Amino acid sequence: MIKFILTFLLICFPLINFSETKIETLNNLKPSPKKIPVTFKDHGIERVDNYYWMRDDSRKDKEILDHLNQENKYLENWFTSGKDQRDKLFEEITDRIPKKEQSVPVRLNNYEYFRRYEAGNEHGIYIRRKDKNSKEVVLLDVNILAKDKEFYQLANWSVSPKENLLVYAEDINGRRQYSIKFKDLDTDQTSNTTLENTSGDVAWSADGKYIFYVLRDEETLLPFQIFRHEVGKTQKEDVLIYQEKDTTFHLSVGNTRSMDFIEINISSTTSSEVRLINSSKPNEKPKVFLKREKDHLYSVDHDPADKRFLVESNWMATNFRLLETNLEDSKDKNKWKELIPHRKEVLLQTVIPFPNHLVIMERENGLRNLKILEKNTNKIKTISFDDPSYTAYLASNPEYDVDRFYFGYSSMRKPDSLFSVKLSSGRKRLLKEAEIKGRFSSSEYKVERKFIEARDGVMVPVSIVYKKAKFKKNKNPLFVYGYGSYGISVDAGFSSSRLSLLDRGFVFAIAHVRGGQEMGRSWYEDGKIFNKLNTFHDFIDVTQGLIDKGYGEKKRIYAGGGSAGGLLMGAIINMEPNLYNGIISNVPFVDVVTTMSDPSIPLTTGEYSEWGNPENKKEFDYILQYSPYDNIDEYEYPSILVTGGLWDSQVQYYEPAKYVAKLRDFNKSKNPILMKMNMSAGHSGVSGRFASLKEVAMEYAFLLKVDSN
Repeated sequence: MIKFILTFLLICFPLINFSETKIETLNNLKPSPKKIPVTFKDHGIERVDNYYWMRDDSRKDKEILDHLNQENKYLENWFTSGKDQRDKLFEEITDRIPKKEQSVPVRLNNYEYFRRYEAGNEHGIYIRRKDKNSKEVVLLDVNILAKDKEFYQLANWSVSPKENLLVYAEDINGRRQYSIKFKDLDTDQTSNTTLENTSGDVAWSADGKYIFYVLRDEETLLPFQIFRHEVGKTQKEDVLIYQEKDTTFHLSVGNTRSMDFIEINISSTTSSEVRLINSSKPNEKPKVFLKREKDHLYSVDHDPADKRFLVESNWMATNFRLLETNLEDSKDKNKWKELIPHRKEVLLQTVIPFPNHLVIMERENGLRNLKILEKNTNKIKTISFDDPSYTAYLASNPEYDVDRFYFGYSSMRKPDSLFSVKLSSGRKRLLKEAEIKGRFSSSEYKVERKFIEARDGVMVPVSIVYKKAKFKKNKNPLFVYGYGSYGISVDAGFSSSRLSLLDRGFVFAIAHVRGGQEMGRSWYEDGKIFNKLNTFHDFIDVTQGLIDKGYGEKKRIYAGGGSAGGLLMGAIINMEPNLYNGIISNVPFVDVVTTMSDPSIPLTTGEYSEWGNPENKKEFDYILQYSPYDNIDEYEYPSILVTGGLWDSQVQYYEPAKYVAKLRDFNKSKNPILMKMNMSAGHSGVSGRFASLKEVAMEYAFLLKVDSN
């Protein structure tokens, strides 16, 4: 017996010492950046930022780069100091994905186009053919384009009207400053001509001799100029055809589906304007469809069969309505004819015209509906869906003169599926369902949809999924996801990666908080500027409501969100630091007051109507109530994982970097505060089909490690 005890001690002492050594090493590696107080004085209020020095717009400062690398090393050591499941989860997640996969071919004029993934490749290969029995022609092999590059994103590509020329837009650092290149499809040669610093948008003239594109401002990255480029000429020879001088607006350009017009869209959060160029007359000046008006948002599409334009407008219609007009009467709204009236409970989102039908996408009671309207009879056919919570979307429908359209569908338990629908009959046909490798059955998972009352009495919709065999009331770890900004609705779609959490007993929920448009346009208005606190209160109240209903164990509650959803994460842990056990905050927008006070930062001026302009004292005071960086205090914060991208143009890298440093200064708990900074990526993280999933595996490994403790 004594011998056994001695043996046991001899075995255990090295393990104990090893563990203590690991913890000591981890503590010694914890970054401790210097503090240089910078004081901001606004409206009689002083704010001190000890980490403002971390901002370097050139991204070349050695001290800053060394600090970011030290953060990455600290994160690495935290994972390896205990059970590290990153590799296991990455293998598990990628094993569900077919190594070879092909999209459904979509026809445009004389060819059908599709994308293929080959085994061992990170990127897609884009192909066209005359029909399924004809020779395949590779348009772009992104694996070749991305070779030897740390980051590569193909943002857009388009074939000329004569089908002999391809233009494509690429980004090689994640900054979203796209280079447009040209490829001759007859010779398979790429031109030396490159259009730099563009938004990636492209529109063609009818003869294919010109393209129209958007140039970004060098400093703010705001898309503010439209140029006409003659194919074969240099960028220096391009002609400026429109410049937007109001920095609260941004530009985009494209062709109408009819290809009869080049459409310039000029938009802010609350107002828009469309200008058109006849694609057969590319040298003409753009003509205003309807001059911009305060609080008037509208979009147009050409419906040539009826010689009209369809207009989706919020003119005297909070949730938008559909109108029609010809070009001669477009500048007078009183001459527009109403086709679909405003409905208080239904948000009109998209209308696609065809010769004899309109395809309509609406949102009612938080869920999307697809309908087919027959022009001659006004009869409506509705596409039905099964799950209580789901996502449906209009897929690529490039051709106008056809009798079918494509849409996609998935739910939190059903993989993404592509359907075609015959317009004349409304009959839908499944073309493809995403393959999930390994053992998977959608029947093993349950999807629910609940409405939970917020503190002001508003009922907030929540989408929930879990594995039936793993669910035990009040015993499961619960992960709540949210966004709640810009009117972006987070629909309840499928994620094969998420199965790794569900199969381990996690309940996953999406809180459809105010600030999105799930419940209509007013849902968005009630979650921005002076109503922004509703977003944070909704999320907290939904979390507590889910706990009360038994969907999660009180000590095992987690939350996550990215970008503006990262702002949401930052706000809720300042308001309720003890409600959550762990937080994942991706590329978080957390230094709201400072960023919105600096018009040189990309996106700032265009978002005054979303967050407010701090030059206005009332708006400054309101933002200061919730700005995560400004409200960090001496709390016992939960375990937190923050991600960032050095080349992020949406949320500058120094926001998450400063945020993590300040959190550690004030944190009164022993919980880890970690940051992963992608040194060669931007807002969307690393590129590549599988490489991007390493970050997902890291986030899940973080949750599992925190939950096991």
